[in-house]
Amino acid sequence: MLASRVQGSTSVVGGDVSDPATLGAALANVHTAFYLVHSMDAHQEFAHRDREGAAGFGSAAKAAGVRRIVYLGGLGKGPGLSEHLASRQEVGRVLAESGVPTIELRASIVIGSGSLSFEMVRALVERLPVMVTPRWVSTRAQPIAIEDVIAYLMAALDAPAEVAGVFEIGGADVVSYREIMREYARQRGLRRWLIPVPVLTPRLSSRWLRLITPLHAAVGRALIDGVRNETVVVDDRARRQFSVRPIGFAEAIARALRNEDRAFAETRWCDALGDRPAGAHAPAGTRIVDSRAAEVACGPEQAFGPIRRIGGDAGWYFGNGLWRMRGWLDLLIGGPGLRRGRRDPEALRVGDALDFWRVEAFEPPGVLRLAAEMRLPGRAWLQFEVEPTGAGARIRQTAIFDPLGLAGLLYWYALYPIHRLIFAGMLRGIAAAAVRSPVTPRAPRPQPRTNEAEGHP
Repeated sequence: MLASRVQGSTSVVGGDVSDPATLGAALANVHTAFYLVHSMDAHQEFAHRDREGAAGFGSAAKAAGVRRIVYLGGLGKGPGLSEHLASRQEVGRVLAESGVPTIELRASIVIGSGSLSFEMVRALVERLPVMVTPRWVSTRAQPIAIEDVIAYLMAALDAPAEVAGVFEIGGADVVSYREIMREYARQRGLRRWLIPVPVLTPRLSSRWLRLITPLHAAVGRALIDGVRNETVVVDDRARRQFSVRPIGFAEAIARALRNEDRAFAETRWCDALGDRPAGAHAPAGTRIVDSRAAEVACGPEQAFGPIRRIGGDAGWYFGNGLWRMRGWLDLLIGGPGLRRGRRDPEALRVGDALDFWRVEAFEPPGVLRLAAEMRLPGRAWLQFEVEPTGAGARIRQTAIFDPLGLAGLLYWYALYPIHRLIFAGMLRGIAAAAVRSPVTPRAPRPQPRTNEAEGHP
């Protein structure tokens, strides 16, 4: 899985920290090992699993002659430290006791896609217009952008040999979880009301989180136990040792949202989903992805033909009456509807209007991505990809929806049976059109010449 995502100069070697015998080959000829492992997703005994994994890894690193270990742990101090944070810090001590010089970077909440704390915060904000909030939302934290965490990790890689020990890292701002929620809501254009209720216990909070977030209840409880502890930098050794100057939490959230937009724009769902079954439907961050594929007995050029001609007078290959109805509704609420059609029945280019979509990417015979311009409680894209196979080509059709708050989620799931019917029928229609007699692409319509000097046709 990883091999397809790295440069040719990078070697991917398998290893399992729970099985030290597998680590020798992975650590051979390694100067610096980054330890970014945490087993909190285990339903029970995650602290024991983390302790054993770190001990095995440290012993294997020592035996392999590794010169340095860099570990990313968690901030927090005091006798009332949660099991989650205490385990993170115990892992750092176990690695340091291995005899391999260890740099332990202790961070607060990491702002970026995939960070459990960040995913918890934004799931709450996205899904709840009114939040009954326990005491932990007032806990102070020092959130740090994922880019700044990576910068610290890279700085640790290049640090002098004598540098070792614990370094506390955080962003430029000390804020509460309430402030993080409000800033995220502001940047997403959501109005949210937070009502403090101090009687919610960690157990009740974790059960509540399980109902409205993607987190398992056990993971949610461990996180809640952790966020009751302040995670603020009190030792500025990292600032003195490294040249990293972290950004504030508002810019960190803005970057996280921009990075997700860019990552989705660059995603090739043929690669990301591979041979997953047609109709694969899953959340990805704040977005919902519905993807399906069909095999056709023709080459990519011919398979891409119906995709190139989609919309306008050619229609959408299934349920054109439903598409027209959606267009009329869109006009009634101030959207463009289907009246724009398309500039040319055969030729497309980036930026073209296509009914109530806009061409965002066009790479024949491989990719067409359309961004929705109809009125929606969120943002939507429709992407088509064609790739060659041994027997012809595979057409993958992917609908992506980024719901805006609870209204967006209700919209998607209320209409999902209709969307599923339309998307499945559209793919069948495209596949059927692809295997009919090939149509030679028509040359683009000639454009009138323009006198650039005078600006007259």
